[in-house]
Amino acid sequence: MSLAQQWRDARPKVAGLHLDSGACSRQSFAVIDAATAHARHEAEVGGYVALEAAAPVLDAGRAAVAALTGFDASDVVYTTGSNHSLGLLLASWPGERILACLPGEFGPNLAVMAANGFEVRALPVDGDGRVVVDEAIRELVANPPALVHFTALASHRGVAQPVAEFVAACRAEGIPIVVDAAQALGHLDCNVGADALYSSSRKWLSGPRGVGVLAVRPQLAERLQRQLPPVDWDVPVNLLQSFEHGEHNAAARIGFSVAIGEHLAAGPDLVRARLAEVGRTARTVLADVSGWRVIEPVDEPTAITTLEPTDGADPTTVRAWLIAERGIVTTACEVMRAPFEMTKPVLRISPHIDTTLDDLEHFATALGEGPNGH
Repeated sequence: MSLAQQWRDARPKVAGLHLDSGACSRQSFAVIDAATAHARHEAEVGGYVALEAAAPVLDAGRAAVAALTGFDASDVVYTTGSNHSLGLLLASWPGERILACLPGEFGPNLAVMAANGFEVRALPVDGDGRVVVDEAIRELVANPPALVHFTALASHRGVAQPVAEFVAACRAEGIPIVVDAAQALGHLDCNVGADALYSSSRKWLSGPRGVGVLAVRPQLAERLQRQLPPVDWDVPVNLLQSFEHGEHNAAARIGFSVAIGEHLAAGPDLVRARLAEVGRTARTVLADVSGWRVIEPVDEPTAITTLEPTDGADPTTVRAWLIAERGIVTTACEVMRAPFEMTKPVLRISPHIDTTLDDLEHFATALGEGPNGH
């Protein structure tokens, strides 16, 4: 049985066509059942007793994240999502607050940076929005920021950054680098040696919403300052322990632990290869749809394809029409998603490994027939 068929069989039958894993993927029966079983256990024995019983499952989830990212399990904490992870990290940063990031930085990330008092500098990129490593390192060495924040794969453009190369160059110069792997974990190789890395459960790993992870190496953690409880309180809580909120959705975290275990069992290399194949197929199929331009190079090793309207179509209107009239789920990316780089909204598809050529051809036909279609 193919990897795609295994993935499809492990999930409820989709109502329509789901091309939106970059927003929220589809959970498996096992993930749904694990979260449900924990919620039931909370009702039977009490929430905190059930949480103690679930500790091995949650520890396994941390270990699975560590296996994918190259951190130790003890470096990994659960959060409520990627924005929460970044907020925890930046709020704990002492001293100078100057940060370098890509011009295409995710808008909500920029908001978190601003809320924590960080001045942002743009890294040099090429015409595809990909960092120019040598030029960037020269600038960073000449005028060092406090840290670099690097989004491995943007949500508005399916261009894979040379993250391993850039991380290695930053660390060689002693520049701390944090990797946003919200779109990358479970999609691209994230074992890249970053000082810190964070991601979400609900995207390519197909876990529940409301869960994220943050991994911080001890050398960086030692530089950070605990916020809650205040650092001058004499309590036995270290920095990473303080990041894990006492009140959280334990059932969702357990579901995520199961989801990432399923990803490891499927074979991360095989999943990455299949996602790249789906992306190539999508760009090939969509290249000739009238009124739209595919942004990514056809061989980009990602499953994200973004379509720029060329005849005035409104991606938000098109997305709503596709759902209402064809049962096809996509994402409309507004300019605020990447306000320093985007000049117009785009339509994004992010199909997972179960997506077929027929699915993509069906979408291409629907796109041509929709609002502003030809």
